[in-house]
Amino acid sequence: MRRIIIALVAASFVVPALPAQDEPGPDPVPLYGRVEGRTYLSPTGAFKVSIPVLPELGGTITDTENVVTFQDDFNTHISIASFPQDATQRWEMSTRGLKDYLVYFFSNYVLGDFRQSFPDAAIESAKFVPSVLDGSLITYILLPGGSMFMDKIPMIAGGPMPVAKRGNQLFVKNGHIFVISIELTERVLERTIYKKTTAEEDELLRTRLNEVIVRLQFPKADAPAK
Repeated sequence: MRRIIIALVAASFVVPALPAQDEPGPDPVPLYGRVEGRTYLSPTGAFKVSIPVLPELGGTITDTENVVTFQDDFNTHISIASFPQDATQRWEMSTRGLKDYLVYFFSNYVLGDFRQSFPDAAIESAKFVPSVLDGSLITYILLPGGSMFMDKIPMIAGGPMPVAKRGNQLFVKNGHIFVISIELTERVLERTIYKKTTAEEDELLRTRLNEVIVRLQFPKADAPAK
C-alpha cells in the first residue's frame, strides 16, 4: 500500500477549481481525474463529488491517481482518498470485521504515515459509527507543525509550534477503502483568540466530514458474473 499521508497533504497537480471565463489565467495542468461543471470525477471511477471550494476564494483542486485535495486561500483543506482493496486488505477485513479493520487500517497506514512527516502526531480520540455508510470510523488527530496553512500563520521567534487538528473518516464502499481528511483550520489561524473546547472541535469536524459525505456519489457495484 503506497504511503497515504503524502497523497492526503499534497498532490502533483494543481489547477483553479473553476476558472472564471472572463479572467485570463495560466494554462491549467491536466488532472488525473476530471471536472464536469461543479463536479469532480475520480480517475478510477470510484466516486464523484461536488466541488467544495470556489475559485473566487482561491479554490484549487490537486489530485493523484487515488487522492483529490480541495483547498482555498482561507480555511478549507479537504482530501478524499480512495484505494482499491487488494487480496490482503480483503482478507484483513473478512477476518477482523469492519470495525477492527478500519482501526487497523488507520493505525497502520494513515496514522503511521502522518508520523513519518510529523513524529509527534497523536490520536486524540476515535469513534466507530455503525449508522453512517454501513459503518465508518471517525478519528481526531493532533499534528504539531502539521497545518496546511503554515504560510499564513504569523510566527513568533521562540514561540510554540502551532498544533493542527484533523478529522478523518474511514469507510469501505464497492471494494475501495476511503479516507476523508479535513483540517480544523481555525485552530491554527485564530491562535490567541481561539477558544473552542475539544468537544466543540470534534462536533465541528464531524459536521464538516458529513458535509463532504453528502456531496459524494458512488457508482453501482458491478453485478457478479453468472
